[in-house]
Amino acid sequence: MKKIDIFNHIWPKPFHEALIDHIGQATDITRRSEAVPMMTDLDRRFEVMDMFGPDYQQVLSLASPPFEKYAEGTMIEKLADVASEGMKELCDQYPDRFPAFMGTAIMSLPDRMVEQARRNIEDLGASAMQIFTNVSGNALDLPEYEPFFEYMASTGKPLFLHPARGANFPDYLNETQSEYEIWWTFGWPYETSAAMARLVFSGHFDRYPGLKIVTHHAGGMVPFFEGRVGPGWDQMGARTTDKDLAAVRKGLKRPHLEYFKDFYADTASFGSRKAIEHAMEFFGEDRIVFASDAPFDPEGGPMYIRETIKIIDALDISEATRKKIYQDNAAALLGLTL
Repeated sequence: MKKIDIFNHIWPKPFHEALIDHIGQATDITRRSEAVPMMTDLDRRFEVMDMFGPDYQQVLSLASPPFEKYAEGTMIEKLADVASEGMKELCDQYPDRFPAFMGTAIMSLPDRMVEQARRNIEDLGASAMQIFTNVSGNALDLPEYEPFFEYMASTGKPLFLHPARGANFPDYLNETQSEYEIWWTFGWPYETSAAMARLVFSGHFDRYPGLKIVTHHAGGMVPFFEGRVGPGWDQMGARTTDKDLAAVRKGLKRPHLEYFKDFYADTASFGSRKAIEHAMEFFGEDRIVFASDAPFDPEGGPMYIRETIKIIDALDISEATRKKIYQDNAAALLGLTL
């Protein structure tokens, strides 16, 4: 069977060159991305991919951070176009290695975000769009972003939700920045979970029933905290007096926990078998997709792929279920022919 690595990252050469030409020098998380050879060196990427046999494939997506972290206005749209065109070129040139790519939405430009998504999907053939858990600190459920979700639901193409949070988000109110990279270790799973909750309780899944969203890193905190998410939130409103939150929950067409189970989750969990098992139990075998988060590992690419495959191969599941995780669910989501 194929192993379709559905959420890993790349900077195509034209994008990398345009980015450095714009910012001059990579810093912080952009430096982290640039420092991994597999991110920009196609020969190294092929070398790593070959370690896992001819049936191992990668769906291409840009690496963090969001465009608005390092660009503004028309430069954001220019960089987004260069990135998507670069990934499309790689998919066209190496279809057996790269069966699909996802564009990255330009949510910080609400007047252009739908047209840019349309260009990716309808003109360039992107199989999905990547979004981040916030837009320069704004929640995804703000009214200005609704047309984007409406458009994506109409296409039937999935959204891939990537966490976004930096050291400027402090761990405590009386501090100015996060320490010890807590913003990443615990902040990113929280970001994913918070974005999921905002989309659920704002009614996005009721308004746009065709919406498909894949959560990175095994669904963040949600599977582990199913009790708090489910029965715990059944009491929404009991802890709040300045607004009627009970009405929010009752306004949903279905029990709120069902909406959380409508998300998909990937297996990118940094080698945690328990995280993958929790995600499978929560979302179900039809909503779990194989992903490694390559090349962000201590070995610069192969470690997370190797360890994730090792975990999936060792799971006490049927071969039919394993096949769903490795290829069938991804093919169905992205419209791939196996």
